[in-house]
Amino acid sequence: QVQLVESGGGLVQAGGSLRLSCAASGRTFSIYGMGWFRQAPGKEREFVAAAVWSSGQTYYPVSVKGRFTISRDNTKNTMYLQINSLKPEDTAVYYCAARRRAPLYTIRHYDTAANYDDWGQGTQVTVSS
Repeated sequence: QVQLVESGGGLVQAGGSLRLSCAASGRTFSIYGMGWFRQAPGKEREFVAAAVWSSGQTYYPVSVKGRFTISRDNTKNTMYLQINSLKPEDTAVYYCAARRRAPLYTIRHYDTAANYDDWGQGTQVTVSS
């Protein structure tokens, strides 16, 4: 099992930036890839970024491409999500997740929440207009 702890959320004005962190512990050697999702009140969980550990390949939905950047620090077992040009519609709880059971055939499959094995508790991001 892998434990994930997000941090870095907060209240920010539109146009600002935030960097979210996801610290992983436990069986981190078993991680094939990780992703970030968000969930706004009354809405379904939405995929926003993923990265494959072995190749470093990253994947974003069109809705956030260019503003969101996923990265990781291997030495700290920490994944990051840099969010620039924040918009009020980015307001949500942001979750990180880890894929351990097996590698996925294509990175596009990392956009599906059911393909992840471990989840963090989430960090709130609120963007004021």
